[in-house]
Amino acid sequence: MEIIIAAAIITRADGALLLVRKHGTTAFMQPGGKIDVGESPRAALCRELSEELGIDIAPDAPQYIGQFSAPAANEAGHTVTAALFRVTAPPTITVQAEIAEAIWLHPDQPALPDLAPLTRDHVLPLVRA
Repeated sequence: MEIIIAAAIITRADGALLLVRKHGTTAFMQPGGKIDVGESPRAALCRELSEELGIDIAPDAPQYIGQFSAPAANEAGHTVTAALFRVTAPPTITVQAEIAEAIWLHPDQPALPDLAPLTRDHVLPLVRA
């Protein structure tokens, strides 16, 4: 089964990448979430960033990068297909809703936490390039 989401690649000036972990899970991933019926990927991303991290951005601010698929991190046997967008790092974030933790990860650090397949296989190579 395919899960359709919108997700953000948010990096700071020092190159660190913002990742989140949901309550009851171990894998870190991009902030974002499922796209509601009738909702555009960009609108879904803006809604999810506001709900999960208190980030309010203009609807035209996210820059579309592309669509990528990988095994779902938290739903066995499912595939996640993500519309990925680049978003400018906000000055502050507030972890809320289903998000348990947010971290800033330097893509080239030697020890990486448990990463969702989409983050590990697609996002990190994009950020490193």
